[in-house]
Amino acid sequence: MVLTSPDFADGTLLPFECAYDSENRSPALSWVDAPYGVKSFAVLCQDPEGPAGRPWTHWLAWNIPGAETRFAAGLPQYPRLEGGIEQGLNDYLEFGWGGPCPPVGVHTYSIMLFALDAFPAPVAPTASALLAAIADHTLGSARLEASYGEGHVFSSLVAIGKDARAAYSRSA
Repeated sequence: MVLTSPDFADGTLLPFECAYDSENRSPALSWVDAPYGVKSFAVLCQDPEGPAGRPWTHWLAWNIPGAETRFAAGLPQYPRLEGGIEQGLNDYLEFGWGGPCPPVGVHTYSIMLFALDAFPAPVAPTASALLAAIADHTLGSARLEASYGEGHVFSSLVAIGKDARAAYSRSA
């Protein structure tokens, strides 16, 4: 299984719009080559360098129908979405996407897609409960990584060009 995003390439910068202190917009995702027998998918995004030595959860969603091959950008921050998709609590204690907002340095964000042979029912809307619920139902997985941190705004402005930088400078 291969996971990609039209918003960024694996190992590159996460778009500024995805940051918690920007638009806090979830990235678009797409995937191919799912294993045979998939009933649903689950998505989990974590920063492995979270506080207290544990991963910081930025997003978790499950019960994505097995026929799906993409997830739209900018999903609403609701516990339940169309088609029976559920979103859990990120570590900001909000449902849905909670973008990066690292306290210092550059952090890596791992987005994991799990192909499942069931529709999980976690005992709580948390990453640990979701991982426990899918442990014996995972047919395959894929990972996509991006980074975000110090200097990201400047890098984003360089990437979008001179005219946009001028507009940004006037609006700031």
